[in-house]
Amino acid sequence: MADLIPFPGVFEQLKAVAGLRWLITKNSMRRKNNRWDLIGIIAAGMFSGLFVIAMCFAFYAGAYTFLGKGRPSWMALLFWGIFVYWQLIPVFVAGFGASFEFKSLLRFPLNPPTFYLLGLGYGLADFGAISSILWILSMLAGAFTVRPGAVPAMLVVSALFVLLNLTIERLLGSWLEKILARRKTRELFLGIFVLSMVSLNFLNPLLQRYGNSARPRFLAIVPYLSWLPGSLAGQAVAAGSTGNLEQFWIGVLSLLGWLVVASVLLWNRYAAQYRGEELSEGTAPAKADKKTLPHTSGELWPAFVPPAVAAVVAKEFRYTIRNGFSFLTLFLPPIMVIFFTLQFTGWNSAFKRHGIPVEWFFPGIMAYLILILLSPAYNSFAFEGKGIQTYYMAPIRFRDVLLGKNLFLAILVGVELTISLTVLIWRIGLPTLPQLVSTLAAGVFAVTGQFTIANWSALSFPKKMEIGKMRGQRNSGIAVWTAFGVQLLIGGVCSVILLAGKWTGNPWVPFLAFSGLTVATVGGYFASLNGLDALAETKKELLIETLCR
Repeated sequence: MADLIPFPGVFEQLKAVAGLRWLITKNSMRRKNNRWDLIGIIAAGMFSGLFVIAMCFAFYAGAYTFLGKGRPSWMALLFWGIFVYWQLIPVFVAGFGASFEFKSLLRFPLNPPTFYLLGLGYGLADFGAISSILWILSMLAGAFTVRPGAVPAMLVVSALFVLLNLTIERLLGSWLEKILARRKTRELFLGIFVLSMVSLNFLNPLLQRYGNSARPRFLAIVPYLSWLPGSLAGQAVAAGSTGNLEQFWIGVLSLLGWLVVASVLLWNRYAAQYRGEELSEGTAPAKADKKTLPHTSGELWPAFVPPAVAAVVAKEFRYTIRNGFSFLTLFLPPIMVIFFTLQFTGWNSAFKRHGIPVEWFFPGIMAYLILILLSPAYNSFAFEGKGIQTYYMAPIRFRDVLLGKNLFLAILVGVELTISLTVLIWRIGLPTLPQLVSTLAAGVFAVTGQFTIANWSALSFPKKMEIGKMRGQRNSGIAVWTAFGVQLLIGGVCSVILLAGKWTGNPWVPFLAFSGLTVATVGGYFASLNGLDALAETKKELLIETLCR
């Protein structure tokens, strides 16, 4: 009987998977676009690293102060901050997390413990996990500096706290993945989530008005939070630093209980996936209803708009209303305008304290809205998927495709700006006529001035995105930095021109300058379409390979 090869242990399987992941990353760097994408992510990571380092000093100072001044019970505030941050930040930076789906490893003969450890370790690739662990290490450094005797207790509590947060984060992510398996549910959830985050901006005005009456009610709720992980970790550290071993072990065993319960629930979820659970969006077969074909898009457009351009505009409109998340975010600009007017035009606002005319609020709002609304133009083919092949097979030129996408975005920006400026006028009144027309002319220049470079970026650095999905949904790193650089440059030019009217004493100078620049940018835009048409043919393989995967 031939000798059988023994089944590899957990460590050997983890080593093999790590080697596989490294080879995937290494081989992906053969593509020029992936190398540029990595450079852009590293550059963005450097700025995020500055935030993490600054917070490391803050957590170090917090632990040093609380333990050094005899207030160890306040350590719970630091643990609560890390707990909330660790659970929420993966949602905010889901597009920048690890894009490797560990469930794809089920094609290999992994045993359940290895699959569980891989799923748990997958959470360590999140930005929230890395930064939170660094902050906990900073707290340990602060404790070692001011009270070395508390370090052993903090090490035990911190280790349990890290494992518990990691397990809860993976458990919540797995539950959400199952709940949001359907696209409509994902879109509704994401839209509600974004609107909820925006609504948090209104907390400051509410606290300023009702803060004194709300404080006693909040303090009355605090004791009911003592059984949650953040409070338990703080209580255990406080007890360990003061030598109260009974309370210390109560806190440690409570955290251990949380960890056991969360681990059992997570094991059940991963066991279901290991047994072949498939979350799909397939629908049961049904008899197709006969539908009348819609009228051609060209009937609704003037004669000078080519039919191909009108068809692309109609397609972009249907994509927008089908994408529930994008559709709901169209309500954000007017909401943010109301928020900004509440913050900056009150009786104690910065505008009035420094004697700044309120009419300067109009250019600021215009710049903010254009910054948000034009960002998708730098990756305008993100949601095309396999439909990108249709553009190359259809008897149309790619310049018509780009023109249609830009025309739709220009119409969308125009509608959003009209609504937002109407709300702004309702809130603070009309500015002077020169200021109003100069602001509108600046907006037209800022939009038309970005289209050419945005089209080049969309063709040169495409990045596939899926409707209603969060994980991995981000633009290419180079496209992000290109958009940031162009908008910063155009914003600087517009600021100088708007201030030139004040410096020269002639309020009509900005309008004349923006009019001339708009004519130049529009001319340059139409002149660039033929060149972009040739570039699209050159980038055909890149676009199809990237978007059809």
